[in-house]
Amino acid sequence: MNLALPALVPALPALGAAAILATGRRAPGFARPLAILPVAASAVLALVVALQLGTGQSLDAATRLTPTGGPDISLAIHLDGFSSLISLLVGLVATCVQVYSTAYLKDDPRYPSYAALVSLFTAAMFLVVYSGDLIVLLVGWEIMGICSYFLIGHHWESADARSASLKAFLVTKLGDIPFLFGIFLLAGDAGTFRISGVLEAAAGGKLGHPTLIALLLLAGVAGKSAQFPLHTWLPDAMAGPTPVSALIHAATMVAAGIYLVARLLPVFLLSGAALVVLSVMAAVTMVGSALCALAQDDLKRVLAYSTVGQLGYMAGALASGDRDAAVFHLVSHGAFKALLFLTAGVVIHSAHTNSISAMSRMPGLRRRVPDAYWTMGIALVALVGLPPFAGFFSKEAVLTAAEHAATGEALTNGLGPASAVPAAAGWIVLVSGALTALITAAYATRLWLVAFHSPSAAAAASVAPAVERADGRADGHAAGAPYSPEIDEADPTQAEPPAMRWPLWVLAVPTMGFGVLGLRSDWLPSLLDGGSLRPSTGTAVIGTGLALAGILIAYAAWSSANARAARTAPTGQTPAPADASATDPGRTLLGPLFGPARQGFHVDRLYSVLFVRPTAAAAQLVRFLDREVVETYVRGAGGGANLLGWLVRRAQNGNAQAYLSALLAGVVLLVVLVAVGS
Repeated sequence: MNLALPALVPALPALGAAAILATGRRAPGFARPLAILPVAASAVLALVVALQLGTGQSLDAATRLTPTGGPDISLAIHLDGFSSLISLLVGLVATCVQVYSTAYLKDDPRYPSYAALVSLFTAAMFLVVYSGDLIVLLVGWEIMGICSYFLIGHHWESADARSASLKAFLVTKLGDIPFLFGIFLLAGDAGTFRISGVLEAAAGGKLGHPTLIALLLLAGVAGKSAQFPLHTWLPDAMAGPTPVSALIHAATMVAAGIYLVARLLPVFLLSGAALVVLSVMAAVTMVGSALCALAQDDLKRVLAYSTVGQLGYMAGALASGDRDAAVFHLVSHGAFKALLFLTAGVVIHSAHTNSISAMSRMPGLRRRVPDAYWTMGIALVALVGLPPFAGFFSKEAVLTAAEHAATGEALTNGLGPASAVPAAAGWIVLVSGALTALITAAYATRLWLVAFHSPSAAAAASVAPAVERADGRADGHAAGAPYSPEIDEADPTQAEPPAMRWPLWVLAVPTMGFGVLGLRSDWLPSLLDGGSLRPSTGTAVIGTGLALAGILIAYAAWSSANARAARTAPTGQTPAPADASATDPGRTLLGPLFGPARQGFHVDRLYSVLFVRPTAAAAQLVRFLDREVVETYVRGAGGGANLLGWLVRRAQNGNAQAYLSALLAGVVLLVVLVAVGS
């Protein structure tokens, strides 16, 4: 293979970003083609690279960048089935997002900088995927972090966007610090930053601190992939433009942590304690985020918590020792979650609100956005995990991996012994994954029914659609619910342009058909480690049964809530906007947990009490010591010099007679002193 091809995959979007920044102000008309063409070309090249590499093959190439006195840093490329598959996902989603954004942000004066950042972000993710050196991977990792900061804060006029971008940056950096130490410790034990060398050292038992290394790396993964306890930044990041969410929170940055653990899974298999920690982290993330999604009123926040939970599934597969299942679900989820976010953008622009309770009172909303209505339905079915959609096969692959790990037969696919995975990790993932499947079906059904099929909308032709008030909240938005209003760039009275419609159907294709590639061993499994991705009969029946149960339970709760609201409303009238939460099936299903779940179980408030307030108090103390103590001495030193200068200035007044008098007085004084002394 010509190494120029994989090198061009990350280089083209980076060059496109530089070209947009160089020409954006002088020739803004070039921004759109410069945004789309390099990213689309990279997607095509990624496909060419994957085809040339083939299945069951890998390629390593490197050139030393700099000596360090220890392990060298190399510009290294590592290509295998995992990198091929994920690069195709990144290229597809990034291209769809760039095309979609040309219409979504068509009147935004800052579109050139937005497009440049999306292109640079895409280049950074390609670099992470193709990198064969941990330091070069870290460079791409950090570029993604700074790009996400600017993209989430794109609408910097909004206080929500500013605080969300800062929160995302700080929380992910909090995880990156131990992550950096973990890389250094790993390279110190292995004697190299090259990933191939690290894996050889792990296979040879040369790593002296596998548990410590794994736990340090997991801190960075928790931040980047929004896993408990560093998950709180992702729901707030919905203040950014919707296409940013489709790119960052579906297929790229949040997937980077999962991809890293998959690449380094032989290292994690050396530590059963680290795998148990990973399984607990995944379990808490899955169940907690699913409960939060069931209580949210903001459409994008529902999808954000859903993303957190699905990432928990991937982490659970890794904790069970099966990276094939983890990457399978990563790619499947990347397709249907990007589709969900893009359809959410269409619905939000038509409804002019993020609030699903406000959407529930809009007559004919689904007829106004038929493409988004049907494709969102396809993506939600994939999210729930019903056959034959992609989400069914990938979710069941995760549950099957957990089932095997729980029985002591972990599907490590030759990366390590099955006994390396504790049975406890498998049971934790299996039980929490099954419970999450039930709750996922419930919140997906709630979203679909409340937004598009509310009886109040059918009977409320006289009720005006929700509009944005001056304070940024939609009329009818559930009071007290977290809400991230987005600045509208499109006229809601106009039909969405083709650039916002055809990417939906492009992403719908893998959402529907990608999962079947895992059924035969010579298809998708041959591209990965060769392990089976077919769901076991037991987990398939249980998982599908729980999904159907979740749908029926949510439907029953929705019907009951609407019937109750209809009985209590005056005859011939629909429930008032203020009573929107009364018809929310999430309130019925969660009961006393509804309020805490809507607020993310107050994890942010807990962190504020434990960390933010003490840090702010310490900063105030430092400020006081600096202003009132240190500066007092500084001002005192300056004041003393000023006083001495004033005294000298009073003596040097330019009066010669005074100078002569002082001279004579000094002479007389000296004479007297000499006379007395003798």
